Amino acid sequence: MNIQVRGYHAEDLPHLIRIWNQVVEDGVAFPQEDALDDVTGAAFFAEQTHTAAAVDTDTGRVCGLYILHPNNIGRCGHICNASYAVDRQLRGLHIGEKLVLDCLKEGKAHGFSVLQFNAVVASNIHARHLYERLGFVQLGVIPHGFRMKDGHYEDICPYYHEL
Repeated sequence: MNIQVRGYHAEDLPHLIRIWNQVVEDGVAFPQEDALDDVTGAAFFAEQTHTAAAVDTDTGRVCGLYILHPNNIGRCGHICNASYAVDRQLRGLHIGEKLVLDCLKEGKAHGFSVLQFNAVVASNIHARHLYERLGFVQLGVIPHGFRMKDGHYEDICPYYHEL
């Protein structure tokens, strides 16, 4: 695989929507509960500060994505937030790392000075290890901050990285 992370194109939308919905349906990482469709997905990805697709240049397959947007407004508007999704068939191939590294560059290029994750689920150890390896700092633990798909609650861990 030869993965390139780039800004998304309109023809990527069905793949981005499918991959995003996989994570929503898993119910263990994203706070969203409703799947995107063609209309809501196009609007959702277009309204982000930056939406990127991870594409295998050998096959043209869209393998993952991220969204980047402000975490807050006004006096906190210099802090951005992001979400990452990798096709469930391709997880574990370091595509997420390529997405995060590109996101750090794009966040800075868009004028943000901090990337903050508000709600990394404590049991999402692969993501947490990646973030820590890339220099993110954990801010603490929020007990029972995330309702899992099966209804039980897990802790969440906010993280940040200075850009």
